[in-house]
Amino acid sequence: MKLIPSAILFDMDGVLVDSLDSWWMALNSALQRFKHKEITREEFITTFWGHDLKDNLKRLQLNPKVASFCNVTYGNHIDYIRIYPDTEETLEQLSPYQKAIITNTPTDCTRQILKKFNIGQYFKEIITSDDVEKAKPDPEIVFTACARLSVNPKTVVLVGDTESDVKAGRAAGCMVVGLNTPADITIHRLLELPGLLQ
Repeated sequence: MKLIPSAILFDMDGVLVDSLDSWWMALNSALQRFKHKEITREEFITTFWGHDLKDNLKRLQLNPKVASFCNVTYGNHIDYIRIYPDTEETLEQLSPYQKAIITNTPTDCTRQILKKFNIGQYFKEIITSDDVEKAKPDPEIVFTACARLSVNPKTVVLVGDTESDVKAGRAAGCMVVGLNTPADITIHRLLELPGLLQ
């Protein structure tokens, strides 16, 4: 079965770029600054990865000011981000399709990443957690992207790597492609995506 989407929505972190260590380090810098116990990398992956920064801070019962500090220090850790080897080739192959980024990463950090790897030009729209009231797993960010692209969510493919992405996509009615995560279709490399499409 080949998919014929009206648009493709991409999560950014964990799909296009590997930014896990930079976020873990930025969060720990912020926790240190606010005299809070730091978290291990394993704890970060199991409990916080893929969730909105503000939601994570609520879970840690921390002052929301930590979020703005974390976003500022994030720039200091940008050197730890890597673009995945398949990213550019995949985006190039998907040139005929309308594409948008939907990320729980705040706007400033998102723009820094896209600029660093020079991949912003592939996307018609970039929607971040700053553009919505509720971040993923809530579907609001998906609906916002579809409205900006003038497409029906039911005709859209969403590509993500976390349960938050899958939940948001399913709640909006999208076909969800999971990168190494259970979804409507699961792939193990981003470069498998163009082969699913018509």
